[in-house]
Amino acid sequence: MVGITQESMKITAELNGSYHTPEEVAELFFRLIGKPLDRSFRMFPPFYTDFGKNTAVGKNVFINKGCSFQDQGGITIGDGSQIGHNVVLATLNHGITPETRHITYPAPIRIGRNVWIGANAVITSGVTIGENAVIAAGAVVTKDVPANVIVGGVPARIIKTIETGKAVLV
Repeated sequence: MVGITQESMKITAELNGSYHTPEEVAELFFRLIGKPLDRSFRMFPPFYTDFGKNTAVGKNVFINKGCSFQDQGGITIGDGSQIGHNVVLATLNHGITPETRHITYPAPIRIGRNVWIGANAVITSGVTIGENAVIAAGAVVTKDVPANVIVGGVPARIIKTIETGKAVLV
């Protein structure tokens, strides 16, 4: 685990240290996650991760600047998803009592197809976000989100249902 963490730190330092073309960014991200990456993938650095190898990304995914992925529990991002500025995906939790706080409990984050996560949102361990959902900027998502809804707040709650097939402005 220490070796993989050191490798991810090296790759993210290279990714974040200077300008790279979109193709170079995709190549560095591929090296970071070690999994196939579709040519449609786009990301704007800087990007941060503590591990990298437990992230899987679908087609037509966009990750904006300043995102942090704590992926030791596993992160899956579905096709067509968009992740806004400074989003945190945190797959680890800790024990509650002082005696158990040093123990970490990983649980995966699963992001469905066509999900839009707004800037500064935080998604916590074990959360699944249904397809077509929208996570409002600044939301803290601690529970699963059904498909076709907008959630927001701290903690996040359902604000609105999205009627698919219709143009809806929020």
